[in-house]
Amino acid sequence: MGAASIDLVVQWAVLGIAAFLAGIVDAVIGGGGMVQLPALFAAFPGVAPAALFGTNKFASAIGTTGAALRYSNALAVDWKIATPAILAAFVASLLGAYAVTFVPAEPLRKALPFILLGLLIYTLRSNIGLEHAPHRTQQEAIVIAASGSSVIGFYDGFFGAGTGAFYKLLFVRGLGFDFLNAAAPAKFTNVASNLAAVVVFAASGQLFWGLGLWMAAANFAGGQAGSLAALKFGSGFIRRAFIAVVSLLIAKTFYDAYLQ
Repeated sequence: MGAASIDLVVQWAVLGIAAFLAGIVDAVIGGGGMVQLPALFAAFPGVAPAALFGTNKFASAIGTTGAALRYSNALAVDWKIATPAILAAFVASLLGAYAVTFVPAEPLRKALPFILLGLLIYTLRSNIGLEHAPHRTQQEAIVIAASGSSVIGFYDGFFGAGTGAFYKLLFVRGLGFDFLNAAAPAKFTNVASNLAAVVVFAASGQLFWGLGLWMAAANFAGGQAGSLAALKFGSGFIRRAFIAVVSLLIAKTFYDAYLQ
């Protein structure tokens, strides 16, 4: 085996490990892209970013689907609430991916760390997500879930950092779910907005299919491990993971927006 072949094997192995870790993070709370995407950029510094974004979204969509199915098998899902949210997220993400070609993302990029900081402070100052106490009528819940998923889905197609955490907070804060029972609907809506972005990237040829399938398999395995841990340790564990991931997202998005 030549040096080039060995380098390729090592590169794919490192990307597989990154995808596995991203799958764990995504399954527990969301935000796996901050593990997976930097690994892709480090491995392919000269490649057009769109192709790396497309590959990242494809791998994440597969891994998140696996985690969503595991959660839905273990916990009851109110599909009357979840289905409109899923459809809204898909359509809105398509629109967001289309809008990014016309609207500059820089203002959102600059604002994002402060939005996330507000989200973190709110979570730390309250006990949300520890008790499952839905407090909306079904009609109210459908409207809140669908409208919130539309906003987050558009954001996912347009920019995307931290989307999983935003979906989780929608069901926790907006509907009164605990973190564990919010997992399945949040994951399915995240899958929908990921798939919409994949459609856009694939249609324009911006996706490495072979590498994407390899990373998708690793991300799927990580998603299974992460969802098993979340189901075993419950909402307290997920809340702590949520705080840790959002803290890291604040640091990363601030660095990307102001220090790079």
